[in-house]
Amino acid sequence: MFDLQVPFFIPLWRRVVTVGLTLGWAGFEVLNGAPAWGLLFCAAGLYCVYQFFVIWDPKEEED
Repeated sequence: MFDLQVPFFIPLWRRVVTVGLTLGWAGFEVLNGAPAWGLLFCAAGLYCVYQFFVIWDPKEEED
């Protein structure tokens, strides 16, 4: 899908904020009666979780 293994996401806080915003927006969409958009953002958020916390292998990890 998308390559999220880029240096921009090396700091942990950026990965956490990205996942939080994406899944938060999914909840917002579902609560406002747009389940299709909610499902789309939920899938994107879960993909981010997988990329950032399951298979994360940055090129240059910060010390």
